[in-house]
Amino acid sequence: MFTLPELEAAARLVHTHMPATPQHRWPLLAARTGADIIVKHENHTPTGAFKIRGGLVFMDRLARERPHVRGVISATRGNHGQSLAWAGKRFGVPVTIVVPHGNSAEKNAAMRAQGATLIEHGADFDAARAYAAQRAAEEGFEFAPSFAPDLVKGVATYALELLRAAPETAAIYVPVGLGSGICGCIMARDLLGLPTQIIGVQSVGAPSYALSFAAGHVVETPRADTLADGMATRIPDPGALAIILKGAARIVTVTDDAVRDAIRAYWTDTHNLAEGAGAAPLAALMQERAQWAGRPVATILCGGNIDLALFRDWVLGAENA
Repeated sequence: MFTLPELEAAARLVHTHMPATPQHRWPLLAARTGADIIVKHENHTPTGAFKIRGGLVFMDRLARERPHVRGVISATRGNHGQSLAWAGKRFGVPVTIVVPHGNSAEKNAAMRAQGATLIEHGADFDAARAYAAQRAAEEGFEFAPSFAPDLVKGVATYALELLRAAPETAAIYVPVGLGSGICGCIMARDLLGLPTQIIGVQSVGAPSYALSFAAGHVVETPRADTLADGMATRIPDPGALAIILKGAARIVTVTDDAVRDAIRAYWTDTHNLAEGAGAAPLAALMQERAQWAGRPVATILCGGNIDLALFRDWVLGAENA
């Protein structure tokens, strides 16, 4: 999909707009998991999530190749839309985002604050994505998918930072929404020639990629039932699945209760706030802790954009029940 020099060029582009994010070892998390845990803090980007990297690479290419483009349209549950809006503002490209009805009010507000025009359509992400593609064709917008080579290249820059800082990492646990994060980790690992295992994480209630990985082909699910909205995908991307089948060790599923406990663990052990998808890798490591005792394992805290109401009801509510 791209070479190491191309990935390094993408990293330089990203770093002209934002600094590299840190990767920290937290003693309390190490005691909790039994592993030599390394947390990659993508919750520390300007939009609070890893997607900003792909948005910058996408908009940079678009601005060079189509300087008079009418605008970009895409669908999201929040972080992808924020990344496009943030990058679009810097490259002078108008951005329209389609979200499903009932989407996070706080993420909607954040996208509008970044300058995006917001449209609500459909019952879930996949319905919103279909409508965004339709509007692109009808109105002459550039459609920005949630999985594309530009996005994977941009996202892979966090894995490049992590693996160059900690090449001894035995495994990386990474959440799977539509697949850019895990594919970026696989590509960076392969380009650096490292043996690091890449382990995907999905929700028990939204296991489309886990089912597809087991079957060896795309398996759609009728529903995506999880409070971790960044992993709520019913229809896997075939291109993403091909990379995952070739390069991932496995895909683990975790319950919403396990994710809730991981959000609380991040807060108590590191004072970092994680959204559901951001905490899922820690939940998976806790689930598989027996095999990683004392070994260096990374978890991707991919974002911290959790709604206050959800945090109060889901995370704090269980504590006070």
